[in-house]
This record gives sequence, structure tokens and C-alpha cells, in this order.
Amino acid sequence: QVQLVESGGGWVHPGGSLRLACTPSERARSNYVMAWFRQAPGKEREFVVAMSMNGARTTYASFAKGRFTISKDRAKNTVYLQMNGLNPEDTAIYSCAASTLGNPILSMLRLVDTYDSWGQGTQVTVSS
Repeated sequence: QVQLVESGGGWVHPGGSLRLACTPSERARSNYVMAWFRQAPGKEREFVVAMSMNGARTTYASFAKGRFTISKDRAKNTVYLQMNGLNPEDTAIYSCAASTLGNPILSMLRLVDTYDSWGQGTQVTVSS
């Protein structure tokens, strides 16, 4: 099972930015899908964004469009989540996830059960 390690979380004022990073323990193969989810206190885990490692498919949650950007650096075997214009509602634990089996279609990428590997998460706090 691939291991995922997140980094880059922290505390920022409203309107600030953070860039999260996710590094798998093994090279992410072309069939992998990498994703970010988040979970705020008292709420269910929710989808943020997913991207196929071959670059063919990317999908964002509505709240993330225009503010968050997923990217990858294959040389570093790292996936990033750039978050701009953060607001207090973005406060959550952000977790990296990977689908390493099969080839899920676009409509499945928002679902927690699509992913078979998870990082332990990194805390993002947005407050005054």
C-alpha cells in the first residue's frame, strides 16, 4: 500500500494563502488519481479536488474553483494544492488521497470510496 505524507499546513489570516504538498512513498503511476479532501470539526470529509497523474482528468469542488489549484511535479513525485483567498470556512484537516487500483471514471473521483490510500492530514487554520 502506498504511503502518503502531507505537509504545508498552518495558520493564516483570512485572505491568505497556503500551499500543501503530498508525497507518495512510491512513484505515482500513470493510472493513479491523486486527490485532496478536507474535514472540519463536526462535518463529514468532503472532496476538494482530484487529478489523474497522466493529466487527462481534473475536477474541483465548487468552493475550490478559482481559489485552489492542484498541480504535480513528477520529478519530485509530489502533488501540490495551492490555496488562495482562504477564509475561516476553509479551516479543516486537509488529507491527500490516492486511487492506485483500476482506472476510475471522472464521475467517481469525488467519492471517498474511490481512494485506497490516505495520508494522515495536515491542519489548515484560517482566522483573525
